[in-house]
Amino acid sequence: MTRPTARLRVTAAAATAPLLLLSWAAGSARAHGAPTYPVSRAYACSPSGGSAATAACKAAIAASGQTFVAWDDIRVAGVDGRDRQVIPDGKLCSGSLPAYKGLDLARADWPATELTPGARITMTYAATIAHSGTFKLYLTKPGYDPAKPLTWSELPAQPFAEFKDPALTNGAYHFSATLPADRTGRQVLYTVWQTSSTPDTYYSCSDVVFTAKKAAGRTAQKDGAATAGAKPRPSATPADGASPSVAARAQRTAAATPVSPKTGTTAADSTPVASDTDSGSGPSAPLVAGGAAAVLVLTGGAALALRLRRR
Repeated sequence: MTRPTARLRVTAAAATAPLLLLSWAAGSARAHGAPTYPVSRAYACSPSGGSAATAACKAAIAASGQTFVAWDDIRVAGVDGRDRQVIPDGKLCSGSLPAYKGLDLARADWPATELTPGARITMTYAATIAHSGTFKLYLTKPGYDPAKPLTWSELPAQPFAEFKDPALTNGAYHFSATLPADRTGRQVLYTVWQTSSTPDTYYSCSDVVFTAKKAAGRTAQKDGAATAGAKPRPSATPADGASPSVAARAQRTAAATPVSPKTGTTAADSTPVASDTDSGSGPSAPLVAGGAAAVLVLTGGAALALRLRRR
């Protein structure tokens, strides 16, 4: 009577272990995200972003030792709102993660999105799975020098916009905010996403260039489209050899939301999500690893059950 019981227990354990592993793997792959408009450094320099060949991205890739396939994974656990205490000066863009240290390079030629001071923008923040949490948007202070490492002192104490628990729509969060009116030239839009359903906080740097207010009429027209449901269409400002229309190209390749000329409403959102990354690295890797481990556990459990039957 003891042998069938032992066999039953081993078989049940072998069947349950893969499910537990797969559940853990799925959980570890959640909540990845980063801005695709205004384009973040990690996304712009990734294979999906279309700017990997620019001088800044080449330098970032060389310094990091990776091609930013996992452009949506700049996350740090356990920060719990203590961003300025946990993330050191000069490492804000990488979240102090060695694999992303190239994003902290002090350069004035990062791929950038052109914006207008005082205008409204609609940020697109691509994500994999909906999670509760708060987004905080900061903009570097007037006089920011892109040739120096980004420090907390370059950012205001309070964000210019904050959004709690926005809805995830077709793979992305979209939220509108009014930009400060006193910025000129090249700046950094710094986004902090502190999730409340996981212990993770995400960090990203989006380089932007503020143009003269004479473009306000064109921006107002864009904002009118955004009110009808369309996202503003970015344009890039090349610098020091950077390829033109970086953000526009990124939008065409991955983050465009076409607008119907008849209705003025948006078509299905084509913003890329973490599942689009190459298998074997990035967000999908834990699930693959978990599946492989599950196969090993199942095989081992079956073998043990067979040995018990033969006794």
